Amino acid sequence: MAKRNKIIYWVITGFLAFGMLAQGLAQIFHTKGYVDIIVHLGYPLYFLYIIGVWKILGVIAILVPGFKLIKEWAYAGFFFVMSGAVFSHIASGDSMSKAVPALVLLILIVVSWYFRPANRKIISVNQ
Repeated sequence: MAKRNKIIYWVITGFLAFGMLAQGLAQIFHTKGYVDIIVHLGYPLYFLYIIGVWKILGVIAILVPGFKLIKEWAYAGFFFVMSGAVFSHIASGDSMSKAVPALVLLILIVVSWYFRPANRKIISVNQ
């Protein structure tokens, strides 16, 4: 069971890291697709720099060994930005298909967080 969970964790985390890194770079470089999306949703363009940089830093945080508390914050940040993207699309009147990429990443975030190995978790004192 532990081996299966480790495989699930690394496969899902690999997809998550790739997706977040690709998005982060595209956002930093203001690719046309992201500029169109951010303008449509009503956010300022400088927002792309902020979330792009934090996504890249989050990828580093979840992949590098150690720093358990920073990993928790990275997962939380990923969750907030992707759930915010889903709800931004819904609130702006977009069809659900526009929110699917963010929804997929949101699922990857939750699954990666859930299956992370014990050496990547903050262990409660009460356990």
